Amino acid sequence: MILTVNHETVYRYDAAVAHSTQYLRLTPQSGDGQKVLEWKLELPYPATSAEDSFGNILHVLTLDMPHSEIRIRATGIVETDAGERMSFGGGDPRPYLRQTRLTAMSPAMMEFAEKFRQPVMNLQALDALAHAVLAYLVFEPGITQADSTAAEAFAQARGVCQDHTHVFLACCRYLGVPARYVSGYVYSPGHVQDHLATHAWAEVWIEDRWWNFDVVNRCRAGSSHLKLAVGMDYMDACPVRGVRRGGGGELMHAQVQVMQEQSGMTAEDVEFFVQQQKQQQQQQQ
Repeated sequence: MILTVNHETVYRYDAAVAHSTQYLRLTPQSGDGQKVLEWKLELPYPATSAEDSFGNILHVLTLDMPHSEIRIRATGIVETDAGERMSFGGGDPRPYLRQTRLTAMSPAMMEFAEKFRQPVMNLQALDALAHAVLAYLVFEPGITQADSTAAEAFAQARGVCQDHTHVFLACCRYLGVPARYVSGYVYSPGHVQDHLATHAWAEVWIEDRWWNFDVVNRCRAGSSHLKLAVGMDYMDACPVRGVRRGGGGELMHAQVQVMQEQSGMTAEDVEFFVQQQKQQQQQQQ
């Protein structure tokens, strides 16, 4: 499947910001069922590029001059493969047994997770756990925030894909199974524009490899999924995260479009679609 991505994030402030730093994990890598054909970041100022401790491509955008708006745009084309994505790499999985502030277990979550404990954890038990998390945690936007913990979402029994993933990760780690957070995009033609375009799922180390669990969609990550970054939780893998000094109130607007194109694209086709995306973005401004 050929997926085209058009992702724009705009921050606007009530007053001038004296200094801001944005940490961007907006650049996918080829591998694990996906091949990046074209990818571009459009930023208001050049950013430094590095690899973070999880192996993600990290761009650090620093603005030292006064500014009242930041506009960040990622566009690209990625070819994805069908079938289950499994990975044998990624280093030692044992650090992903550690709980974080966002994945700390509550007594109620421990009781919930114990129902799925096996002498030797297996895929069937983890599939059952994932389905139980989805059944318990009703998908409802606006209930939780970016910094909401798994325990908070579990107590409310409401949340979005980030919360489902955090609860699933927390339970896996509690049961002795290394698990990590994945941020990315998903192509969902049956949903309205922007719904579930940015997405979160889990990778779990079981049977000597990483397996994908998309809890909300009750499936493995496949050709409709485009992986951006991994980490212990949302804070490690989120596409855009920043700090600032000054500016007062903040208004953030994000627009994401993931579309499917035909296979067999040439280099000229890639360039055409990138230019087409830019023209559509300009018309929307």
